[in-house]
Amino acid sequence: MLRQRAAHMITGYVLSGLVTGAIFAIMGSGLTLSYAATGVFNFAHGAIGFLSALLFYELNLAAGLPAWVSALVSVVVFAPALGYVLHKAMFEGLAQAGETAQIVATIGLTIALPALGLLVVDLAGLPPADATALPRGVGPHPAGAFDVAGVHLDTDQVITFGFSVVTAAGLWAFMRHTPYGLRMRASVDRRRLATLRGIDAGATSALAWMLGSGLAGLAGVLAVSVLGLDATAYTVLLFASATAAVFGRLRSIPWTFAAGLALGVVQNLVAGYTDFLEEVTGLRTAVPVILLFAGLVLLNRSRERVAGSEAEDAPPPDHLAGLPPWRRRLPWVLGLAALVAFTFTGPAYYVGVAAQGLVLALIFCSFVVVTGIGGMVNLAQAAFASMAALTCGWAFSSGLPFAVAILLGVLAAAAVGMLVALPALRLGGRVLTLATLAMALLADQVLFQVDAFSNGTIGWSLPALGFGFADTSDPRVRVVVLLLLIGAVALLVRNLERSASGRAILAVRSAPAAAATSGLSEPRTKIMLFVLASAIAGLGGVLYAISKGSITATDLPAFAGFVWLAVVVLQGVRRIGGAVLGGLVAVAVPELLATWDVSAHVGAVLFGAGGMILAKHPDGVLSQLAGIRHRHRHRSRRAELEPARPAVPAASERTYLALEGVVAGYQDCTVLRGIDLDVNPGEVVALLGANGAGKSTTCAVAAGDLPVTAGRILLDGEDITAWPAHRRARAGILLVPEGRGVFPGLTVDENLRTWLPDPGPVYERMPHLIARRDLLAGALSGGEQQLLTLAGALLRPPRVLVADEPSLGLAPGLVRQVFDVFAELRERGVALLLVEEKATEALAIADRVVFMRLGRVTWAGPRSEVDSERLTAAYLGVS
Repeated sequence: MLRQRAAHMITGYVLSGLVTGAIFAIMGSGLTLSYAATGVFNFAHGAIGFLSALLFYELNLAAGLPAWVSALVSVVVFAPALGYVLHKAMFEGLAQAGETAQIVATIGLTIALPALGLLVVDLAGLPPADATALPRGVGPHPAGAFDVAGVHLDTDQVITFGFSVVTAAGLWAFMRHTPYGLRMRASVDRRRLATLRGIDAGATSALAWMLGSGLAGLAGVLAVSVLGLDATAYTVLLFASATAAVFGRLRSIPWTFAAGLALGVVQNLVAGYTDFLEEVTGLRTAVPVILLFAGLVLLNRSRERVAGSEAEDAPPPDHLAGLPPWRRRLPWVLGLAALVAFTFTGPAYYVGVAAQGLVLALIFCSFVVVTGIGGMVNLAQAAFASMAALTCGWAFSSGLPFAVAILLGVLAAAAVGMLVALPALRLGGRVLTLATLAMALLADQVLFQVDAFSNGTIGWSLPALGFGFADTSDPRVRVVVLLLLIGAVALLVRNLERSASGRAILAVRSAPAAAATSGLSEPRTKIMLFVLASAIAGLGGVLYAISKGSITATDLPAFAGFVWLAVVVLQGVRRIGGAVLGGLVAVAVPELLATWDVSAHVGAVLFGAGGMILAKHPDGVLSQLAGIRHRHRHRSRRAELEPARPAVPAASERTYLALEGVVAGYQDCTVLRGIDLDVNPGEVVALLGANGAGKSTTCAVAAGDLPVTAGRILLDGEDITAWPAHRRARAGILLVPEGRGVFPGLTVDENLRTWLPDPGPVYERMPHLIARRDLLAGALSGGEQQLLTLAGALLRPPRVLVADEPSLGLAPGLVRQVFDVFAELRERGVALLLVEEKATEALAIADRVVFMRLGRVTWAGPRSEVDSERLTAAYLGVS
């Protein structure tokens, strides 16, 4: 009897957990889809779900539409349309921005989108949508009840689970059996190669955002009867769903879906069977956060460049470098003088507001250290501030001297920072960001809920900081104290940047591998930054509590750090001035809106607009202002010196591809310095030269993979200089990139379908591929991969084939097969530009030869005029 009862209880927990898990799975799948296809982790995914749920509620209640019609409009029409608008307005630009800008911009949307929706509701006079609203579900109202295997369920739960099953099946069919799904998976696998195969990565990203937003909208509508219309609850739902996405490694939708279902079941089982955890407040509900952190640490160790590396988050140019020091400091000196004058002459109330802003500015200085200098995005700063304040309050109430209590608070924050730094040794980028936020949420939900530490809802009282002649109960004294502390932190940061430790930090940030070979310790550098930033945040947290007179566990919630990072990055996270400006803005804007009797939602919407601006100018307001001033002062002539160009023999036939005076490079490094080159139909032009001559860059420029800064590119007489890579590929320019031009995560058959509508003739031509058609291309040998790359060209010959090192890493027999393919394509009228280190093979097939050195064409002429002397001159730079 007891056994049956236990089995019945377990079945109930599992079934109800599957319903909760279905919502996690749907939202997590949308998160995985958008991230995998675009590389942007959308922290606003939950906000999109909230907005869809809000529309569903208003259509159903205010417009009187049936629930199923309201759900259809919200999920199928509104959410995808919102995803497309956000893609065009913001996400498209963010794809090329650094990780910090990506994170902050989507955080801005997390705040702005719900506020925009609630503002529209208020202005339109619609039924209020707040925590007191009781929205119904998609199913019948009231929900019907029935038993499944002896477990009590209602129609809303069954509909939720049913939608999750249909969504899973539909996603699988779309991704596996439609051309759109194939293009999307190809873009996820190798985005650059996908564009070179004619796939419009922008359109694919737009589709991914539309589908991902649709899934977020579906999850939001299904969850609205449980979560209500509380925007914060949807942000929490996002992080629970992120746990499922992490277990799917942010790439696999099936694994994400399964992990979401499992998460719901585990959470229910823990809540039902772990009575011993009742003594630890919040531990039961923290299951998703604990699993999120565990999954991040165990499954997502960074094997690539970490956040802030040179490739992803390069420091902005210093537009003020040419100014004398006094000119650089003058605006800040004037601003400081104005603030001091206001402190001693302005109304006490507004001086107190300025003091609040400076408290936040002191905390924001910690972001300058860990993010601005270290290049690591840490969302646990609010937890560090709260840890220090609560520790200080506990120590002072225990009878310790106030100064000792303050010191203990700062040391406690530094110690916790060291603990948070431990996963930073393994993680990087967005994974580190999620890990720090998970730890902050864990502290919020568990550690800070321990009554012995936080003193329950009462919290701890703290006195003003006295100096004999005055104390910090006077806002003027607070401003002076805070300015002195911020000045000390600024001096510390300045000395750190100029010290040997600062140089080590920059070395580790820009090139970790090179720094390690130079004897610099990456772990020690990261730990030092985390500890220092945590101590600064802790000091700010103690000053916050002293200014307020008390501290409770809810005064500095984890999500505050979410917003703080966004505020300081919008101003400029690499400078202490950005932190100060961010702190003052953070308190001034709400105060002004309240004074002018403007809805608080307006401030949040403006903040989201700032996030969109950040997508175009990721270095913040201060850097942007400096850039405008720099361009205004230096707007002038830039004369391009035309290098001498050797004469190129005129071709008797019309030219297919021509490069005229092309100048191109990477960032500030110019590689090509006035290249003239042409390739004719049925002709092989061999492009030869030593390493670093610019051959691969020439290939990338011809295919549209790299933009030019001067000159032009012609295809059959038409100027295609401005064409993107996918348009050039569709026009007939095919680049075989250095290495292997296959999608390793797609099967052989799927690789062929990215270029050919029907790959059947390829198998007739290359029968050995038939047995491998369902094998992942990454499992083929190097020679088979290269032949697979060229197979599509044999069946659908391009107008121009650009081959960059096609024989790299191949056995001699396979090299001959590859060059046999080139010979056949030449006979069929294809223009071939061949870059090859092995000059013998290239010269054997070439009609004309072009030698390059240091980004310039040094000689061009027919193959018959190439001898050993010219080869020596081309490769060794001697005559």
